[in-house]
Amino acid sequence: MSEDWQNGGFGLYVHWPFCQAKCPYCDFNSHVSREIDQSRWLRAYLVELDRVAAETSGRVLNTVFFGGGTPSLMDPDVVAAILERVRQLWPTSNDMEITLEANPGSVEAGKFAGFRDGGVNRISMGIQALNDRDLQRLGRIHSVDEARQAFEIARKTFDRVSFDLIYARQDQTLEGWTLELREALSMAIDHLSLYQLTVEQGTAFGDRYARGKLRGLPEDDLAADMYEATQEICADAGMLPYEVSNYASVGSESRHNKIYWRYGDYVGIGPGAHARMTLNGQRYAVENWRNPNKWLEMTESGNGESLREKIPLDGQAAEFLLMGLRLTEGVSITRYEALSRQSLEGPRMQNLIDLGMIDHQADTLRVLPQGRMVLNSVLAELLAD
Repeated sequence: MSEDWQNGGFGLYVHWPFCQAKCPYCDFNSHVSREIDQSRWLRAYLVELDRVAAETSGRVLNTVFFGGGTPSLMDPDVVAAILERVRQLWPTSNDMEITLEANPGSVEAGKFAGFRDGGVNRISMGIQALNDRDLQRLGRIHSVDEARQAFEIARKTFDRVSFDLIYARQDQTLEGWTLELREALSMAIDHLSLYQLTVEQGTAFGDRYARGKLRGLPEDDLAADMYEATQEICADAGMLPYEVSNYASVGSESRHNKIYWRYGDYVGIGPGAHARMTLNGQRYAVENWRNPNKWLEMTESGNGESLREKIPLDGQAAEFLLMGLRLTEGVSITRYEALSRQSLEGPRMQNLIDLGMIDHQADTLRVLPQGRMVLNSVLAELLAD
């Protein structure tokens, strides 16, 4: 009898926590360090891979994702050694997707051929803006010219290249964003991640916002207009919105991220990495120590995890819905009800259908474009007690 995670697949996430500089909007687990003993870090990653593989042996691994931080600061030999061990530990799919996040600095771009030779077959670049003023405001240390040059190197080195942009930035106009988006779409790519700027607590932007110093952020109506324009312009260019913030040509969707959104299982290693692992029929939420030095020490002592707890069925059902309804394809109602052991259909669901927020066809529930603009409210209504 198949387990629920098999509906989503199985992936591996590797977190590299180091950056050259900390961006003021970033709330990821990233750190600036002058000296990094990459040989020591490699040994720790390999130890952790051996440990988690012993619990998940025999599963077919579909994807590997190097995230951060800035994984393109890793030595290519370290990446290659990790991937070599991965192939020794798990059977892998014939078309395994192996993604590495990169910043468009000259140091990272110079390593692209090495990453390719080590097994990476997809690059995701954090460009974030296509004008120098906004790059400086976002704390990025590259220029637009450097971004274009790095992208060209990536495009010539890899068959699959994606990059990120942030919109609804300070003093950004609708016209300015549409021009920038069209320029991005002209760069012959197969995938774009387009995120609305969010101000998170605990970041430099969050502190400035709390003091009233982060000026020029767009009003909600303008941000909504930017979102709608993004949908239309990308669709016209053949980049379909397969997830709330992600757009791709047909067949070029991020397979790794779809494991998350389809509520599959994934192993996470590295400081602060999360995982969802089904073991002996029970799904667990797993977290690793966030502090890099603490994770390194604990891993060398035998286990880098800081938390492993059972997820009850109702919690799994809620996570499945929270993740799956981000996808344009929607979710299986039968699968939700198997997890929750209760029906999803009822007055709340019908009300959202009547409002044009969601659609229910056969076994599929999906959020319509109008609902995606207020997705959190739609989810809250569906999951209300």
